[in-house]
Amino acid sequence: MLTLFVIINRPAPVEISYDNMRFLITHNPTNATLNKFTEELKKYGVTTLVQVCDATYDKAPVEKEGIHVLDCDYSMSEVPSLT
Repeated sequence: MLTLFVIINRPAPVEISYDNMRFLITHNPTNATLNKFTEELKKYGVTTLVQVCDATYDKAPVEKEGIHVLDCDYSMSEVPSLT
């Protein structure tokens, strides 16, 4: 019997600072990885999470941890509005 395990490597979060602002660029989590993802956000002191792609997880558990979740909806072929 052959057993195959697939490990999905996700890139590590990248922190960017600009003036008095800090941004954390991360992968898009799933419900299966949400606990670890939320722990990572808290480790970096994230207070607001901005989703810029289709949500792949339930945001309620993230909000329950005190992290505000915002959706930035736009087509991938468009530039987000600055207004």
